[in-house]
Formats: sequence, C-alpha cells, structure tokens
Amino acid sequence: KTEKRDALYPELFSKGNEQSIENAVDYAVAMYRDGKLVNSFNDYPFPVSLSSTDFPNSDQVEIKKEGVSEWWDHAGPGKWVVIARDTNITLELITLFSYIFCVLLLIGALIWIIMHLFSIRLNKNDLKKIWYLSIRNQIQGTILLISAISFVIIGFASIWFFVNRFESTNREKLSRVIRILDKEIRKNMGDREGFSTAELDSSANILSKLQSSLSKISEIHGVDVNIYDISGKLTFSSLSLPYNKGILSSTMNPIAFHHLSRLNESQFFQEEKIGKLRYISHYIPVLNDDGVSIAFLNIPYFTSETALRQEISNFLITIINLNAFIFLLAGIISLFITNRIAQSFSLIAQKMQQVNLDMHNEPIVWDRNDEIGALVKQYNKMVSKLEEGAAKLAKTEREGAWREMAKQVAHEIKNPLTPMKLSMQFLQKAIDQKAPNVEELASNVSKTLIQQMDHLSNIANAFSQFAHIGEPQKESFLLHEVIQNVVDLHQMNNEVQMHCHLLKEHDFIYADKTQINRLFTNLIINALQSIPEDKTPEIRIRQYIVNKDVVTAIVDNGTGIPDEVRANIFTPNFTTKSSGTGLGLAMCKRIVEQSQGEIWYESEYGFGTTFFIRLPLHKEA
Repeated sequence: KTEKRDALYPELFSKGNEQSIENAVDYAVAMYRDGKLVNSFNDYPFPVSLSSTDFPNSDQVEIKKEGVSEWWDHAGPGKWVVIARDTNITLELITLFSYIFCVLLLIGALIWIIMHLFSIRLNKNDLKKIWYLSIRNQIQGTILLISAISFVIIGFASIWFFVNRFESTNREKLSRVIRILDKEIRKNMGDREGFSTAELDSSANILSKLQSSLSKISEIHGVDVNIYDISGKLTFSSLSLPYNKGILSSTMNPIAFHHLSRLNESQFFQEEKIGKLRYISHYIPVLNDDGVSIAFLNIPYFTSETALRQEISNFLITIINLNAFIFLLAGIISLFITNRIAQSFSLIAQKMQQVNLDMHNEPIVWDRNDEIGALVKQYNKMVSKLEEGAAKLAKTEREGAWREMAKQVAHEIKNPLTPMKLSMQFLQKAIDQKAPNVEELASNVSKTLIQQMDHLSNIANAFSQFAHIGEPQKESFLLHEVIQNVVDLHQMNNEVQMHCHLLKEHDFIYADKTQINRLFTNLIINALQSIPEDKTPEIRIRQYIVNKDVVTAIVDNGTGIPDEVRANIFTPNFTTKSSGTGLGLAMCKRIVEQSQGEIWYESEYGFGTTFFIRLPLHKEA
C-alpha cells in the first residue's frame, strides 16, 4: 500500500534501518500497465508511454545505459516494473580508494607505534625519544596532523550546521502546513465555541466535511494530522491505528498541553518518540472568530531523523573522499618540502665538512633570498673570515719565525766581533814590538776589520729592528711633522732634489712614532737606491685626505719594479740588491698594518715607482 512519504507507517513498520525501495534515495521505480505509466517514485525521467517494441524480450533483464542501470521485470499480463539506479563507477572507485587509503594509514600508524614500543621495551627514558623527531619528520608530521585536524573540525562543524539547518527547515515546513490546516479548521468550524466529540457528532455534515478536508491537506503535504479538544482528548487523527491499538495515548502530550492551555503560547515544538523512533511534533491552538481556543492541532513529523542521518552520511562520504586526496596531496607536498630543506642542510653540512684552513674554501651559491639564504650568507661570511684569520695566523707564524731568526742571526753575526777585536789587539802588539812592515799591515787590517764590522753591525741592526716591530708604543702625533723631519735630513745632500707638499694641518694619527719615522726613512732610502747613478735623484712627497684617512704618496724617478718580482716585494728576506737584507719593505708593511693602515704601490718599469701609505686619522691629543 502506498503511504505518505513523511507519515508514521513507513517509519514505524520499517525493519530496523531498512527503507522501502520507494523511499530509497538511490533507486527510482516505475510501474507500467499496457504500456502506460501508472506510478513512479523518485526523480528518474521514465517515459510516460511505451510501445510494444520498447519492452525487452525477456521477462527479467538488466539494461545498462550511460551512467544508469535499469532492471525490467514482467509482473503479469501487460504489467512491467522498472527499477533504475545510477552506476557512477568513478565515484565508487574514488570512494573505495578513500576507504582503503584511510584503513592503510591507520594500520601503518598502529604498526609504527607497536614497533617503537617493542624496540624501546617500554623504557620510560627511551619512551621520551619517540617525540624527538628530526626536522624532516616534524614538518611532515605537522602538515599531516593539520590536515587530519582540519578534517575533524570541518566534519563536526558541518554536521552541526546540517543538524541546525535541518531542524530549522523542518520547523518552517511544519509551521507552514499547520497554518494551512488551522485555516481550514476555522473555515469549517465558524464561530463554534467548542470542538468536543459530542458537539461534532451533532453536526455530521460538518464532521464529514472537516475530515475530508484535513485528509486531503495531509495527503498533499505528506504529513499526519491530530486534533485534540480543549481538554486534551483526541477527536480526530489521520492515523488512527496507533491510537486504536494503544501504541500511543489518546490524550495530548502533557508538556505541550501545559504550554498551550496554561501558558497560552501560540505554538510549541516537542520531541517525542515511539519506541526508538524519534520525531518532532508541532502543536498550535485553534482559535474561533472571537479568539478563543476551541481545539489543539498537532502534526508529527516522522522522517526528520532518518533524513538527517541520510544527509550526514552523504556528507561524510563526500568529505572522506575529498580529504583522502587532500591528505595524499599534503603528504606529497610535505615530502617535497622536507626533501628540499634536507638537501639544503645537507649541502651546508657537506660544505662545512670540507672546510680546510690549508686551502681555499668555495662559498655556497644560493640564489633565493629566504631563511636558508640567510644561513648560507652567514656561512659564506664565516668562511671568508676564517680564511682571513687563517691567513693572518699563518702570516703571524711566519713573521714570528722570522723574528726568532732575526734574533738568532743578530746574535750569530755579533759573535765574530770579539775575534776581530782580538785581531786588532794582536796588531797593536806587533806595532809595540816594532815588527817589519807593521804600518802597512796595520793599515790593511784596520780597513778590512772596520769595513766588516760596519757591515755586520748594519745587518744586525736591520734584523733587530724587524724583530721588535710587534711591540709598538702608540701615541697621537702629527704625521706631517715626522715626515718633515725625515725630509730635512735628506735635503742636506745637495745632490738630491726633494719636493714636498704636506698638509700642514691637524693630521693626527695614533701609532708608534719611532716606527713611523723608520717607515718613511726606509721608503725614502729605497726610493733613492732605486735611482740609477747616471740620473739626478728626485723624490716627490704629497699628502691628501680620503674620507677619514690620510694618504701619503712617495714618488721617485727610479727604474721601477720589474713584473716578475712584484708578487714578493713585501716578503721578508726577499731583496733584489746584492748587499741588502730583504727586510726593509717587509718591515714597512708590518708597521703600516699595526697602525691599522694600508700600503701599496704603482710602478712602471723604467719610469719610477709611487708608494702609497694610508693611515687612519685620530682626534687631537
């Protein structure tokens, strides 16, 4: 028997959660008699009429169309029943994949937890190590955890929204239908003051007309209708079976009666149940023309919970399908990001392992301006500073070795001075004894000894000066005064032309004054020694300010520096002179660097050399 979709009987007499095929969402049913459509359920577009050629040859057959499967059954002479169902293979495969994927994830997580618990043997100290994850695992776990949490939050929020929206929709539907029924009752009752059974029995026409009208309206809207008199007794119901058999009470729900009769409310919603079947029941008072309550109208809505469960189930299927792919995509993205970050850190770690103080360390090239780029930039700075420090350390070690060597050489050179002195004493004794040709012997020995003594003394002094460069006594003084004193000494020689353009200003510097004097003395002596004998020596000295530094340039008209020796010009013990020690320019460079300055030169072979000394200015003493 066909029943109203939203009425009691289909819900109350269904077997558990089973639905009749007419009410099933996935199926559509059509019944044909003699090729004419007699009845149909759900929204499938069945043809209204069929010719004899449209029916299949077999009594029972499945016909597959695009996205739809139809089952035809010959129910008797001229009678056919057709059941249609969507066959969305793609959706079914996606759903199957989603469920399998989720199950595999849960199994994998469970196996991982069990393996770790067994590996640590439930030791409390080792148990803490489970949470000490690597950066790769932390990033992957965070992304996947956010995806899972968002899935749960969205699911609960959406279900809550569906429940509220569904309840609101049901209330609106019930309110709309119950108002229509109220108008119909008031139209039939007119100005009657009561709605008791006795009063209605006296007006059989009114009762018959009212019952017919209410039945029609309830059939149209697919709901059941109950009418209670002013005392709460049931006077009319479109579903009489539960009341006749004692399943439901024939008196009105006491809570609803209290709200409408005692509190005079215009409507009341009540959740009621029959066994395990829950449903919403809507009550309103029926008023006559004078505004007096003459009855109570009730509509129970039985399919609310079933429809809600169906909607939530469909939503969960959809969101599980979507989140399975989102979870898979999040896993792939997290794997890509972590691999990229791990490769970056591996590159930096590899470069750090290759750092060697004895060789040049290549910087890391990183084009992107991100956090790793900042780390790479700091690494490159560290490598650069490390190389500078290594170079300074090596340089300090070499110069320290040279200082030790200078002390030793000075000591060794001074040792022969004592036998030389004894030789002089021997010669003096020969003179006292009036030895033959003593005067000639004395003259030769004296010249040789004095020449060698002066030479050895000069070498000893040069090495001694180089050895004491690392012990400066700094003070603030005017640079141009020191330079002028050195120039004045050389201007006494009429064969040398000196041209000076000094600042004559407050060019204070903070350095060892003795060493600065020695610096310019050595540079001027080197300049004079580079000038050939056939040329008139000419030295030009000029000063100028660059930013916060004072620069002094010493220009000579000598032969210049050959290209092949320029790389070693400041190296200790390197010299191009037959009688030099090779410590002059090395000593000058060391003095300038200890004064936080810089020394360099420009030279063109055959046309002279210019040495530049840059020293930082210092405030006045």
